[in-house]
Amino acid sequence: MVKRLNASDPGFVDAFEIVLNAKRENDADVNQSVADIISDVQRRGDEAVLEYTQRFDRMEISAAELAIGASEIEKAIDEVDGQTLEALKLAAARIKDFHSRQVPDCEDYVDGAGVRLGLRWTPVQAAGLYVPGGTAAYPSSVLMNAIPAMVAGVERVVMVVPTPDGIINPLVLAAADIAGVSEIYRIGGAQAVAALAYGTDTIKPVDKIVGPGNAYVAAAKRQVFGQVGIDMIAGPSEILVVADGSNNAEWIACDLLSQAEHDVNAQSILITDDGVFADAVEAAVEAELKTLSRSEIAGQSWRDFGVVVVVENLNDAASLIDAIAPEHLELAVEDPDALFNKVSNAGAVFLGRYTPEAIGDYIAGPNHVLPTARSARFSSGLGVPDFMKRTTFIGCDADSLSKIGGAAVRLADAEGLGAHGRSISVRLNKLKE
Repeated sequence: MVKRLNASDPGFVDAFEIVLNAKRENDADVNQSVADIISDVQRRGDEAVLEYTQRFDRMEISAAELAIGASEIEKAIDEVDGQTLEALKLAAARIKDFHSRQVPDCEDYVDGAGVRLGLRWTPVQAAGLYVPGGTAAYPSSVLMNAIPAMVAGVERVVMVVPTPDGIINPLVLAAADIAGVSEIYRIGGAQAVAALAYGTDTIKPVDKIVGPGNAYVAAAKRQVFGQVGIDMIAGPSEILVVADGSNNAEWIACDLLSQAEHDVNAQSILITDDGVFADAVEAAVEAELKTLSRSEIAGQSWRDFGVVVVVENLNDAASLIDAIAPEHLELAVEDPDALFNKVSNAGAVFLGRYTPEAIGDYIAGPNHVLPTARSARFSSGLGVPDFMKRTTFIGCDADSLSKIGGAAVRLADAEGLGAHGRSISVRLNKLKE
């Protein structure tokens, strides 16, 4: 039975707090195993990577076979039906168009004291993209991770994808080709993350690693952070739908299940001001579960972590939304902008009754790599700036240094850093001669 909360109940605050703090994923104790794998790859390079690939993916290959070449990519593309390939291309074009608007502006100006100031944005030189492998891989994630890097101007975009038993979804290779990925290697797990971070004879190291993975991949990303940058450590997917009683209950049920089917630890939450509608949605969810191919996963997610919250007025929902800080937020209400303007914490927002979350997963344009587990309170989805660095610059001439240098010397002296102050005062003294 899905959890039902009513905001007017005396115990609502405590019950809602339990929902917020509920742990939806058991952290596998893999840190030591991952540390050992990373150390081994650092020490033995390709040899270690090949051994782990044989052990975990049941593939015995040589270093020369790690890379997926052009002929294999072309063969995979030929296996994709034309309409699906065109859909991938349309998605890529829309994702590229949206992300091209994220390229940050540089600044270069002279302030009132005559000091030249500014900042310059430059791309990282190489980015690594981790893609989960096998038949259940997601080509949409290839586009979402690779295209922002390409728009940012990253020269080398490297993809790693495990191919257990030699199996790879041809759509993944097609998406990589469309996105302009530079290199593709048939490896996965912590060993792939280590190879990207530290390099081997075959795989040159990258500067940043992005993309989702299992507990081993997540732990590896944590452990190599500092050697390279990472995007985020993503948790199970989640959706919050705010819907009034004028909606179609079947539509909303489908939206809730669109995230529940990802993972048994995913979470789907409905906030509504209509108890009768809430009943209708719950009934519609049960009906939909009878037809879904992933009904077992979606059903367990809904039963274990699904929540329905009934409030008196949806205008008051903003505080609940911000507390949840959902990865995905649907506002299926009459005036979605009015509620949207009150919300601060959400990874991505879907406005109106005709904007299901799934449209953002594939084709709309904004990125679907989003903060989970309430991290939308302080972080954002993947974008072009994640593949860029900001460098500031300062330029003084004699006149501008004389205007601001004295204050800097005083502050340096106050901090007891004499060499700091002297590096400025020797120049100021020269100007007095």
